[in-house]
Amino acid sequence: GAYAEKVLGGADPAGELERLARAAEQARSLGLRVNAGHGLTVPNLPALLAKVPHMEELNIGHSLVGRAVFVGLERAVREFLEVMGSYRRGS
Repeated sequence: GAYAEKVLGGADPAGELERLARAAEQARSLGLRVNAGHGLTVPNLPALLAKVPHMEELNIGHSLVGRAVFVGLERAVREFLEVMGSYRRGS
């Protein structure tokens, strides 16, 4: 949530992305699964995917349904899939 709020507020999210990347690395080293959610959107997802490794699941339902109201479900799903397509968990 803090990452999404920084992006929405126009603040630089670099520090939050670093914190999330460290947390993901630590979680992975402890044998935990890494998931992300709360406030993720097509515009703010690329930076998160570029910086945070090991994510196995993205909770994007709220944003997806909200976007679908305006552009239709098929297009909303396609937009998210395009953004998520190049993600590599371990990178």
